[in-house]
Amino acid sequence: MLQIRNFISAIIPSGFLWRLTFLNTVIVGIATVILGWSLYNTACTLADAVGNMNAYSQQQYNNTLRTYLIIFLLLTITMGSLLHYYLTKHFIKPIRMLMKSTDQMKSGNFPEQVPVKKEDEIGLLIKKFNELVQQLNTNEQQRKRMVADLSHEFRTPLANLNGYLLALGNGDIRGDENLFRSLHQEAERLTSLVEQLDDLKEWEYLSSHNLYEKEETEITELLHQCVTMFDRKFHKTEIALHIDVTPAKLQLHREGIQQVLTNFLDNAIRYYQGPGDIYLKGEQLQAGYKISLESPGPTIEENEKEIIFERFHRLDPSRNRNTGGSGLGLAISKAIIERHGGEIGVQPKESTNTFWILLPIN
Repeated sequence: MLQIRNFISAIIPSGFLWRLTFLNTVIVGIATVILGWSLYNTACTLADAVGNMNAYSQQQYNNTLRTYLIIFLLLTITMGSLLHYYLTKHFIKPIRMLMKSTDQMKSGNFPEQVPVKKEDEIGLLIKKFNELVQQLNTNEQQRKRMVADLSHEFRTPLANLNGYLLALGNGDIRGDENLFRSLHQEAERLTSLVEQLDDLKEWEYLSSHNLYEKEETEITELLHQCVTMFDRKFHKTEIALHIDVTPAKLQLHREGIQQVLTNFLDNAIRYYQGPGDIYLKGEQLQAGYKISLESPGPTIEENEKEIIFERFHRLDPSRNRNTGGSGLGLAISKAIIERHGGEIGVQPKESTNTFWILLPIN
């Protein structure tokens, strides 16, 4: 049995196209032989029953009919196999293109999109493959950008700390209160950046695991509590804040939403460019409960509306840490709101920007 199996494996081609053609040829050949043999016997029987032929004529008739049937069988099998090979080769061409694209990905390159010509099973497979390649490419670009941003964010404060500490150790400079305060601020900046990265990682982890608890919260109380923490800043900067909030009780993660609102208020003060007041509004809509914060500031361009919520993205092209923050606040806010099943966005107008969140009521 094993020898027979090895013999069959040896005569069957290894390529998918050849194996499929070989299998089709065998099936068509068997069916054609059976059909031809049936027709041959039927014709011989009818000729013997109807005709006035002697034995020699009957034998000659049978031989002639057998010859034509054999020729017909050979032509049918040959033409059918060639046609099957051509059509199958055409049908699996997209699969070969997928294999080529996969080889490119294996070598570390992202291939171009494989064209989808038909909306059949192979077309759907190609479509899903293209989406996978696009997502992997996007993830890779984000990873490279994140590594570059992390390197940029840590390089300057670390260089400052190393330079000053080395100079202090060598006795090149003498430490005073201002110097030590500056070094402490650099250390705090690094600590804050690491903590925000931890927050972002935690919320992204929670987004894939149902591990956080919600509690019923009166949104008016929560908003006023967040505003109270900024009373001193509003008073110091002489910026007027107007609050118009519709009372509602929502199921939410209190500390997470508080972090989002705190980030909104902090950005409103940081990027404030008057004249004008800041308006905080909360309203219950059919789609959910919407909280918006409108403040005067540099108008956000349309192409910035989405990427502003990405990691380390700053509107300030100079990437100044004193005016641009760490570039993680809005990314963390987006992760928190998405974990609540809500939406987050910004609506720019002339000289004002309105950041908003939409939370589900139920």
